[in-house]
Amino acid sequence: MRPGILTGVHAVITGGSSGLGHAMGEALLQAGAVVAISSRGGTKLDEAVADFKQRGYDAHALPLDVRSEQSVEEAVQWVREEWGRIDVLVNNAGIGMRTVNPRFLVETQPFYKVSSEGFRDLMDTNVTGYFLVSKGFAPLMVEQGTGRIINISMNHETMRRKGFVPYGPSRAATESLSFIMAEDLKEYGISVNMLLPGGATVTGMIPDDLKSDMEAHTSLLDPSIMAEPIVYLASPESEGITGERIVAVDFDKWLLNRREM
Repeated sequence: MRPGILTGVHAVITGGSSGLGHAMGEALLQAGAVVAISSRGGTKLDEAVADFKQRGYDAHALPLDVRSEQSVEEAVQWVREEWGRIDVLVNNAGIGMRTVNPRFLVETQPFYKVSSEGFRDLMDTNVTGYFLVSKGFAPLMVEQGTGRIINISMNHETMRRKGFVPYGPSRAATESLSFIMAEDLKEYGISVNMLLPGGATVTGMIPDDLKSDMEAHTSLLDPSIMAEPIVYLASPESEGITGERIVAVDFDKWLLNRREM
Protein backbone atom coordinates (compact mmCIF):
# COMPACT_ATOMS: atom_id res chain seq x y z
CA MET A 1 0.00 0.00 0.00
CA ARG A 2 1.60 3.24 -1.16
CA PRO A 3 1.38 6.33 1.09
CA GLY A 4 -0.14 9.26 -0.75
CA ILE A 5 -1.93 7.22 -3.40
CA LEU A 6 -5.23 8.72 -2.20
CA THR A 7 -4.06 12.30 -1.73
CA GLY A 8 -6.94 14.63 -2.59
CA VAL A 9 -9.55 11.87 -2.31
CA HIS A 10 -12.54 12.64 -0.10
CA ALA A 11 -14.24 9.60 1.40
CA VAL A 12 -17.18 8.86 3.69
CA ILE A 13 -17.32 5.55 5.53
CA THR A 14 -20.35 4.45 7.55
CA GLY A 15 -19.96 2.37 10.67
CA GLY A 16 -16.44 3.75 10.87
CA SER A 17 -15.94 4.05 14.61
CA SER A 18 -15.08 0.38 15.21
CA GLY A 19 -14.44 -3.01 13.62
CA LEU A 20 -14.08 -3.30 9.86
CA GLY A 21 -15.14 0.32 9.37
CA HIS A 22 -12.43 1.63 11.69
CA ALA A 23 -9.78 -0.51 9.97
CA MET A 24 -10.84 0.64 6.51
CA GLY A 25 -11.02 4.26 7.61
CA GLU A 26 -7.48 4.01 8.97
CA ALA A 27 -6.23 2.46 5.72
CA LEU A 28 -7.79 5.24 3.63
CA LEU A 29 -6.29 7.87 5.93
CA GLN A 30 -2.84 6.27 5.82
CA ALA A 31 -3.03 6.37 2.02
CA GLY A 32 -3.60 10.13 2.16
CA ALA A 33 -7.37 10.46 1.87
CA VAL A 34 -9.56 12.95 3.70
CA VAL A 35 -12.07 10.76 5.52
CA ALA A 36 -15.38 11.45 7.24
CA ILE A 37 -15.82 8.72 9.84
CA SER A 38 -19.54 8.15 10.25
CA SER A 39 -21.54 6.37 12.90
CA ARG A 40 -24.16 7.33 15.40
CA GLY A 41 -22.94 10.33 17.33
CA GLY A 42 -21.38 9.78 20.72
CA THR A 43 -18.20 9.12 22.67
CA LYS A 44 -17.15 6.15 20.52
CA LEU A 45 -17.14 8.23 17.34
CA ASP A 46 -15.49 11.21 19.00
CA GLU A 47 -12.70 9.08 20.48
CA ALA A 48 -12.03 7.27 17.20
CA VAL A 49 -11.71 10.52 15.25
CA ALA A 50 -9.66 12.19 18.00
CA ASP A 51 -7.20 9.30 17.84
CA PHE A 52 -6.87 9.62 14.07
CA LYS A 53 -6.33 13.37 14.32
CA GLN A 54 -3.74 12.93 17.05
CA ARG A 55 -1.79 10.74 14.62
CA GLY A 56 -1.88 13.49 12.03
CA TYR A 57 -4.62 12.16 9.78
CA ASP A 58 -7.25 14.34 8.10
CA ALA A 59 -10.25 12.69 9.77
CA HIS A 60 -13.66 14.21 10.47
CA ALA A 61 -16.52 13.05 12.65
CA LEU A 62 -19.79 12.81 10.74
CA PRO A 63 -22.66 11.66 12.98
CA LEU A 64 -25.05 9.57 10.90
CA ASP A 65 -27.95 7.21 11.53
CA VAL A 66 -28.17 5.27 8.27
CA ARG A 67 -31.82 4.40 8.95
CA SER A 68 -32.89 8.03 9.07
CA GLU A 69 -33.51 9.95 5.84
CA GLN A 70 -33.15 13.24 7.72
CA SER A 71 -29.80 12.16 9.17
CA VAL A 72 -28.59 11.11 5.72
CA GLU A 73 -29.71 14.42 4.24
CA GLU A 74 -27.81 16.31 6.94
CA ALA A 75 -24.67 14.27 6.23
CA VAL A 76 -24.93 14.94 2.49
CA GLN A 77 -25.40 18.65 3.18
CA TRP A 78 -22.30 18.65 5.39
CA VAL A 79 -20.25 17.08 2.60
CA ARG A 80 -21.57 19.59 0.06
CA GLU A 81 -20.79 22.56 2.28
CA GLU A 82 -17.46 21.38 3.72
CA TRP A 83 -15.94 19.54 0.76
CA GLY A 84 -18.09 20.32 -2.26
CA ARG A 85 -17.57 16.75 -3.52
CA ILE A 86 -17.35 13.09 -2.53
CA ASP A 87 -15.03 10.68 -4.30
CA VAL A 88 -15.62 7.50 -2.31
CA LEU A 89 -18.55 6.18 -0.28
CA VAL A 90 -18.05 3.04 1.78
CA ASN A 91 -21.30 1.49 3.00
CA ASN A 92 -20.29 -0.58 5.99
CA ALA A 93 -22.70 0.21 8.86
CA GLY A 94 -24.65 -2.83 9.95
CA ILE A 95 -25.76 -4.97 12.86
CA GLY A 96 -25.42 -8.71 13.21
CA MET A 97 -27.10 -11.85 14.48
CA ARG A 98 -26.38 -11.07 18.11
CA THR A 99 -29.18 -8.47 18.00
CA VAL A 100 -31.78 -11.21 17.50
CA ASN A 101 -29.99 -14.18 19.10
CA PRO A 102 -27.05 -13.36 21.43
CA ARG A 103 -25.92 -17.02 21.37
CA PHE A 104 -26.31 -17.53 17.63
CA LEU A 105 -22.88 -19.16 17.31
CA VAL A 106 -23.66 -21.99 19.72
CA GLU A 107 -27.46 -22.15 19.79
CA THR A 108 -29.07 -21.64 16.39
CA GLN A 109 -32.55 -20.20 16.22
CA PRO A 110 -34.93 -21.12 13.36
CA PHE A 111 -36.32 -18.24 11.33
CA TYR A 112 -39.83 -18.71 12.72
CA LYS A 113 -38.60 -17.88 16.22
CA VAL A 114 -37.02 -14.58 15.17
CA SER A 115 -39.09 -11.65 16.40
CA SER A 116 -40.71 -9.45 13.76
CA GLU A 117 -39.20 -6.41 15.44
CA GLY A 118 -35.71 -7.92 15.38
CA PHE A 119 -36.06 -8.85 11.72
CA ARG A 120 -37.26 -5.38 10.73
CA ASP A 121 -34.58 -3.62 12.77
CA LEU A 122 -31.72 -5.56 11.19
CA MET A 123 -33.07 -5.28 7.66
CA ASP A 124 -33.72 -1.57 8.13
CA THR A 125 -30.09 -1.05 9.14
CA ASN A 126 -28.31 -3.46 6.80
CA VAL A 127 -30.39 -3.09 3.65
CA THR A 128 -32.38 0.13 3.85
CA GLY A 129 -29.32 1.83 5.35
CA TYR A 130 -27.18 1.01 2.31
CA PHE A 131 -30.01 2.19 0.06
CA LEU A 132 -30.64 5.48 1.87
CA VAL A 133 -26.99 6.48 2.12
CA SER A 134 -26.30 5.59 -1.52
CA LYS A 135 -29.47 7.38 -2.60
CA GLY A 136 -28.32 10.45 -0.66
CA PHE A 137 -24.80 10.68 -2.08
CA ALA A 138 -25.34 9.33 -5.61
CA PRO A 139 -26.79 12.59 -7.00
CA LEU A 140 -23.62 14.44 -5.95
CA MET A 141 -21.53 11.85 -7.76
CA VAL A 142 -23.76 12.08 -10.82
CA GLU A 143 -23.24 15.86 -10.84
CA GLN A 144 -19.48 15.30 -10.67
CA GLY A 145 -19.52 12.63 -13.34
CA THR A 146 -17.34 10.44 -11.15
CA GLY A 147 -17.38 8.53 -7.89
CA ARG A 148 -16.87 5.16 -6.26
CA ILE A 149 -19.27 3.27 -4.01
CA ILE A 150 -18.01 0.25 -2.09
CA ASN A 151 -20.57 -1.92 -0.32
CA ILE A 152 -19.30 -4.28 2.38
CA SER A 153 -20.74 -7.78 2.25
CA MET A 154 -20.06 -11.30 3.56
CA ASN A 155 -19.54 -14.89 2.47
CA HIS A 156 -22.23 -16.57 0.38
CA GLU A 157 -22.08 -19.52 2.80
CA THR A 158 -23.34 -17.27 5.59
CA MET A 159 -26.29 -16.21 3.44
CA ARG A 160 -27.43 -19.86 3.43
CA ARG A 161 -26.33 -20.86 6.91
CA LYS A 162 -28.75 -22.45 9.35
CA GLY A 163 -30.00 -20.04 11.97
CA PHE A 164 -28.79 -16.91 10.16
CA VAL A 165 -32.10 -15.11 9.58
CA PRO A 166 -32.17 -12.16 9.18
CA TYR A 167 -28.43 -11.42 8.79
CA GLY A 168 -27.94 -13.76 5.84
CA PRO A 169 -30.90 -12.42 3.87
CA SER A 170 -29.85 -8.84 4.62
CA ARG A 171 -26.47 -9.24 2.94
CA ALA A 172 -27.94 -11.22 0.04
CA ALA A 173 -30.23 -8.26 -0.52
CA THR A 174 -27.39 -5.74 -0.39
CA GLU A 175 -25.47 -7.73 -2.99
CA SER A 176 -28.44 -7.63 -5.36
CA LEU A 177 -28.78 -3.92 -4.62
CA SER A 178 -25.08 -3.46 -5.42
CA PHE A 179 -25.27 -5.18 -8.80
CA ILE A 180 -28.27 -3.06 -9.80
CA MET A 181 -26.65 0.14 -8.51
CA ALA A 182 -23.60 -0.65 -10.63
CA GLU A 183 -25.75 -0.91 -13.75
CA ASP A 184 -27.77 2.21 -12.92
CA LEU A 185 -24.66 4.34 -12.33
CA LYS A 186 -22.32 2.97 -15.00
CA GLU A 187 -23.34 5.57 -17.60
CA TYR A 188 -22.40 8.37 -15.18
CA GLY A 189 -18.86 7.17 -14.63
CA ILE A 190 -19.60 5.88 -11.13
CA SER A 191 -18.40 2.46 -10.01
CA VAL A 192 -20.10 0.21 -7.48
CA ASN A 193 -18.21 -2.77 -6.09
CA MET A 194 -18.55 -5.18 -3.19
CA LEU A 195 -15.88 -6.13 -0.68
CA LEU A 196 -15.98 -8.80 2.01
CA PRO A 197 -13.37 -10.18 4.42
CA GLY A 198 -13.67 -13.84 3.40
CA GLY A 199 -14.13 -15.23 6.88
CA ALA A 200 -15.13 -14.41 10.44
CA THR A 201 -13.35 -11.33 11.73
CA VAL A 202 -12.55 -9.97 15.19
CA THR A 203 -15.35 -7.42 15.42
CA GLY A 204 -18.32 -6.53 17.59
CA MET A 205 -20.46 -8.90 15.54
CA ILE A 206 -19.11 -11.73 17.73
CA PRO A 207 -20.31 -11.68 21.37
CA ASP A 208 -17.45 -11.10 23.82
CA ASP A 209 -18.28 -14.19 25.90
CA LEU A 210 -17.97 -16.43 22.84
CA LYS A 211 -14.96 -14.78 21.19
CA SER A 212 -12.30 -16.75 23.10
CA ASP A 213 -14.02 -20.08 22.42
CA MET A 214 -14.36 -19.25 18.74
CA GLU A 215 -10.72 -18.19 18.48
CA ALA A 216 -9.72 -21.57 19.92
CA HIS A 217 -11.45 -23.42 17.09
CA THR A 218 -11.39 -20.90 14.23
CA SER A 219 -8.77 -18.58 12.81
CA LEU A 220 -10.45 -15.20 13.08
CA LEU A 221 -9.33 -12.59 10.59
CA ASP A 222 -8.01 -9.24 11.73
CA PRO A 223 -10.06 -6.32 10.36
CA SER A 224 -6.88 -5.03 8.71
CA ILE A 225 -7.41 -7.69 6.03
CA MET A 226 -9.65 -5.06 4.38
CA ALA A 227 -6.91 -2.40 4.18
CA GLU A 228 -5.22 -3.21 0.87
CA PRO A 229 -8.38 -3.90 -1.16
CA ILE A 230 -10.27 -0.85 0.17
CA VAL A 231 -7.39 1.43 -0.80
CA TYR A 232 -7.20 -0.18 -4.23
CA LEU A 233 -10.92 0.27 -4.86
CA ALA A 234 -10.71 3.91 -3.75
CA SER A 235 -7.69 4.63 -5.94
CA PRO A 236 -7.23 5.50 -9.62
CA GLU A 237 -5.85 1.97 -10.13
CA SER A 238 -9.39 0.57 -10.03
CA GLU A 239 -10.66 2.89 -12.77
CA GLY A 240 -13.26 1.14 -14.93
CA ILE A 241 -13.87 -1.71 -12.48
CA THR A 242 -17.52 -1.98 -11.46
CA GLY A 243 -19.99 -4.67 -10.45
CA GLU A 244 -17.20 -6.76 -8.92
CA ARG A 245 -17.38 -8.86 -5.76
CA ILE A 246 -13.96 -8.96 -4.12
CA VAL A 247 -12.96 -11.26 -1.26
CA ALA A 248 -10.21 -9.66 0.84
CA VAL A 249 -8.38 -12.91 1.69
CA ASP A 250 -8.15 -13.64 -2.04
CA PHE A 251 -7.39 -10.07 -3.12
CA ASP A 252 -3.82 -10.68 -4.31
CA LYS A 253 -4.94 -13.59 -6.48
CA TRP A 254 -7.92 -11.61 -7.81
CA LEU A 255 -5.70 -8.64 -8.66
CA LEU A 256 -3.12 -10.84 -10.40
CA ASN A 257 -5.83 -12.47 -12.52
CA ARG A 258 -7.28 -9.05 -13.30
CA ARG A 259 -3.92 -7.74 -14.52
CA GLU A 260 -3.42 -10.80 -16.72
CA MET A 261 -6.77 -10.34 -18.47
